[in-house]
Amino acid sequence: MLHGWTIALVSFAYLGLLFAIAFYGDRRAAAGASIIASPYVYALSLAVYATTWTFYGSVGRAAVSGIGFLPIYLGPTLMAALWWIVLRKMIRISKANRITSIADFIASRYGKSALLGGMVSVGAVVGVVPYIALQLKAVSSSLAVLTRYPDIQAMGATTGAFWSDTALYLALLLAAFTILFGTRHLDASERHEGMVAAIAFESLVKLLAFLAVGLYVGYVMYDGLADLFRQARALPALASLLSLDGAMAVVSAGATATEQAGFGSWAALIVLSMLSILCLPRQFQIAVVENIDERHVARAIWLLPLYLLVINIFVLPIALAGRMHFPDGGVDADMFVLILPLLENRQALALLVFIGGLSAATAMIIVETIALSTMLCNDVVMPLLLRAKRLRLEQRRDLSGMLLNVRRGAILLLMLLGYAYSRLAGEAYALVSIGLISFAAVAQFGPAMLGGMFWKNGTRSGALAGLSGGFLLWAYTLLLPSFAQSGWLPAGFIAQGPFGIEWLRPRQLFGLQGLDQISHGLFWSMLANLGGYVGVSLWSSPDGVEKAQALLFVNADMRGHAAMDARLWRGRASGDALLGLLRRFLGPARAEQAYARFLRERSREQLSAGDAGLVRFAEIELAGAIGAASARAMVASVVDEEPLGPDEVLAILDETSQVIAYSRQLEKKSRELEAASAELRDANARLTELDRLKDDFLSTVTHELRTPLTSIRAFSEILRDHPELALDKRIEYLDIVIRESERLTRLINDVLDLAKIEAGRAEWHAETLDLREVIDAAVKSTSRLFEEKNIHLTLDLPHQTSPVLADRDRLMQVMLNLLSNAAKFCDPVDGRIGVSLQAQDGQLRVAVRDNGAGVRPQDREIIFEKFRQGGDTLTGKPQGTGLGLPISRRIISHFGGKLWLEDAPGGGARFVFTLPAQSPQPGGPMQSTDSTNGS
Repeated sequence: MLHGWTIALVSFAYLGLLFAIAFYGDRRAAAGASIIASPYVYALSLAVYATTWTFYGSVGRAAVSGIGFLPIYLGPTLMAALWWIVLRKMIRISKANRITSIADFIASRYGKSALLGGMVSVGAVVGVVPYIALQLKAVSSSLAVLTRYPDIQAMGATTGAFWSDTALYLALLLAAFTILFGTRHLDASERHEGMVAAIAFESLVKLLAFLAVGLYVGYVMYDGLADLFRQARALPALASLLSLDGAMAVVSAGATATEQAGFGSWAALIVLSMLSILCLPRQFQIAVVENIDERHVARAIWLLPLYLLVINIFVLPIALAGRMHFPDGGVDADMFVLILPLLENRQALALLVFIGGLSAATAMIIVETIALSTMLCNDVVMPLLLRAKRLRLEQRRDLSGMLLNVRRGAILLLMLLGYAYSRLAGEAYALVSIGLISFAAVAQFGPAMLGGMFWKNGTRSGALAGLSGGFLLWAYTLLLPSFAQSGWLPAGFIAQGPFGIEWLRPRQLFGLQGLDQISHGLFWSMLANLGGYVGVSLWSSPDGVEKAQALLFVNADMRGHAAMDARLWRGRASGDALLGLLRRFLGPARAEQAYARFLRERSREQLSAGDAGLVRFAEIELAGAIGAASARAMVASVVDEEPLGPDEVLAILDETSQVIAYSRQLEKKSRELEAASAELRDANARLTELDRLKDDFLSTVTHELRTPLTSIRAFSEILRDHPELALDKRIEYLDIVIRESERLTRLINDVLDLAKIEAGRAEWHAETLDLREVIDAAVKSTSRLFEEKNIHLTLDLPHQTSPVLADRDRLMQVMLNLLSNAAKFCDPVDGRIGVSLQAQDGQLRVAVRDNGAGVRPQDREIIFEKFRQGGDTLTGKPQGTGLGLPISRRIISHFGGKLWLEDAPGGGARFVFTLPAQSPQPGGPMQSTDSTNGS
């Protein structure tokens, strides 16, 4: 058993570390250097989805249903694949409208309805407070296990006097942390960078802690996972957990559904978790409000599923190990992850696991309470306070302090509500069951939120009807039965229904049977929600503001929305009145700063009494502090607005849409012109390069022609003018004339040959050839050159090769080019050339290697271009026209091969070409021979 003071010391040290990280993050943000501007930090913060439900509850669920815990993580993985469309659009909408919460998002979409925002806020609080209680309960349970093990009976007793309950002090401590780092700024749309940094850090801690216990169980307590699964499979009670049918048979904690309902329940849980990853207030807070760059979504699309995969790898092994060590069920399966290390007297590991669970709990509670407190303040408390005439808030010049205090009070209230629920609910519900009930509650936001983003015809009346019906059915089929199970309602409410009316039984409503409680509740609540939303939307007519907001949300990717929103307002507005309104809610300093920034941006335009841009600016600034619905109400109280009818709105929207469409056409034309200009610039650059190449070619050819012609003429004149020359001199001069004539002939032939190849007029005489014979012939033709330069030649040729289909003269031309190049660039003192031939993957590979200085990396492709040679033109370049290699590459390419340059071992250059091999000649496979040497 671990000492209480040890646990307390480590826990406070860990929480102190969180404070330090959050403080550092806020200081860096204030200095303009964000530490969360990273897609990896963004993805880790999104892992706040993995709460104590994941850390403890998944093991408990797996101990009952095997892989039945997976649907809760398959849903987010599937939804992540849609994030580039769905989440990115949510981010764009929220940034453009200064949206602060999911309640604000839905209220803004449907005409900035205060009633709708309040309904979403209350529904979120009712649905999520049990989830907060779940976290506190998990921490209390894990603390009881640490301090009371091995007294198994005492471990289950987690309640006592409230002043001795550690969960209460944890709730108060987390409230202090959240207030300190979550309500430092009045504008709720501003990022809480320190808090996000702490949440990302906690995601790493809980992942490492869970992996540590998983590795210990799998590879220390057992001889690997294979051994663990083998032992579990040998026990009939556990064998079913390792099959899909077994997992389907038990689809939720406490379920009584038949095995045939398993697939339907899996589908229901997947849909439920898909909606939850978008609709949970904490997920919206992290994914949307705290987002720095929408491009981070692309990385999170695969990083979050990867995180969920890794943290769940050892869930089933831990569950099976716990079942094997505690087969009588006397230990809460949710605590297997903590009890197994204690069983092996690994107290340090158990303490690490406790800190991991604490991380999972604190991360969820902090973010959730920030999101819920913003919703309560902006959409419930402030609208009520502003309507209370007795408070005379309209006479107060500065309400910014009151706004912050309301949020802080809401945070404390939410913490205490969560703690109260955790004590009152007792031990009646497992962690997973509480989590699923909360998931089903927030899933009710899905139709109104997703429908509002992609369906223009959704109306405020439809959203109200859908949410009302959905929440009523959720409360009746899921929340009230949980109260009955906790002893708050008569037990007969579940079994017989209210007043004994069986067809109203909450878990078999209207006689529907064969579903577990979560699938049953989700079915009825979503049926009422979707039916009400779609049906009433089609029946009702939206007003002008709703139509405008619908277009702004559905077409969030269109540009010009700010101008369109401004055109949808008509009336008279006083700049002084609006500035005074901003001062009341933002504080004088912040209001003056925002107003000055607005005036600087509008410096070239003159403000008028009916300036719609000024009204929009004031409303957007207020929305960040008090929410969109309250902001609209406050602005309406100080301006004289002329309401627009639906027809006028449609006309404006149609006109604006045409302007936007025309603007898009102009942008498209502009992009086309830019592309055409770029193509013209590229073509001009290419022409310039070709012109330069032409000049270089003419210069080179002129030089190469002039040199041999000059020699021929000079020595011919000597022979003509001096008939008395000695015979040996005459022979020497005639040899020079012959060599220069041959050189001149080669130059002319190269130019003509390349011209014919490029024009497609070259003659090709393909025949079946023995490549070894071609190489031998080429070597013999250049042997005199090698002798003159004292070059040592090494041949590595096989006795027999497969034939190739090519032109013999052309291949001779290639080989002579490569051999003469090698001779030209060999080491002048100890020249060495190697020629090899080998079969390789259905081709014949020929390599010609020299031991010269090699070719510079920047020249390796240049030497294969026409008229181009390697080397430094300032210090001289090799003799020749630079046509040999381009001609050789074209010849090889014509016969289906490739020619390239690669490094030679030990230095030098190695030119390699390949040709497709034909059917082998009779006589067996090709065999290597010893190298033959020549000089």
